[in-house]
Amino acid sequence: MRQYSADLTPPWKKPQSVPEVPAEPGLVVEEPGTGFCGAVIRCEAGTVTLEDRFGKHRVFPLEPRGFLLEGRVVTLVRPSSGPARPTRTASGSVAVPGARARVARAGRIYVEGRHDAELVERVWGDDLRIEGVVVEYLEGVDDLPSIVESFAPGPDARLGVLVDHLVPGTKEWRIAQGVTSEHALVVGHPYIDIWEAVKPASVGIEAWPRVPRGVDWKTGVCEALGWRVAHTGEAWRRILDSVRSYKDLEPQLLGRVEELIDFVTAPS
Repeated sequence: MRQYSADLTPPWKKPQSVPEVPAEPGLVVEEPGTGFCGAVIRCEAGTVTLEDRFGKHRVFPLEPRGFLLEGRVVTLVRPSSGPARPTRTASGSVAVPGARARVARAGRIYVEGRHDAELVERVWGDDLRIEGVVVEYLEGVDDLPSIVESFAPGPDARLGVLVDHLVPGTKEWRIAQGVTSEHALVVGHPYIDIWEAVKPASVGIEAWPRVPRGVDWKTGVCEALGWRVAHTGEAWRRILDSVRSYKDLEPQLLGRVEELIDFVTAPS
């Protein structure tokens, strides 16, 4: 006699299996029942604690199919013992363990100075190496027209430029307008110097000081904060060391850098 399965549930109504993902610190997930989205900060027996971008903590049970990871349903599980691998880069992108740097593409991103380049490397370095994007610096926006002319941007060699204090009507704004084209994109942030794009709380100060016009901005900041004026390089190292991820930077800078990366890596 033919044997029939007791399970008469149609295949399309059966729950689909979902991947199990270790709840490693830093993993960003969403709990669909509440809509709470945050990074894992600890995982204990049967529960996981998430922290959202405002610093609020919520504890959730580790239930099957209980979370969304990049829009996909997953089951979070306790991480295995041993050193945890980061699941996110400093920019918030999904980490790719063991990924080799791509051969440098023809496209480039230019920033105004060494400090700008070091900050971009600190947060987006992993992403840029995977994409094969090299970051160079101008040492002043006045050199931009000659650099763009020499670079000769094209469909397979796009040029992205990040400019400090890019405000309509300024000299920097006019220079940027003059070199922008289909294959050359110049964007900017509103800050006088890249230092100011780091959140004050991350540096351990209440706010960036207001520096009188006519006073060198970095010098004025060091004076107001009681830092050694003659050692602006030392001050910058203190600021850079306070940056752990994109969360330590102002949104106005984050958006512009992401825009440049997308621009220079877009298919020709």
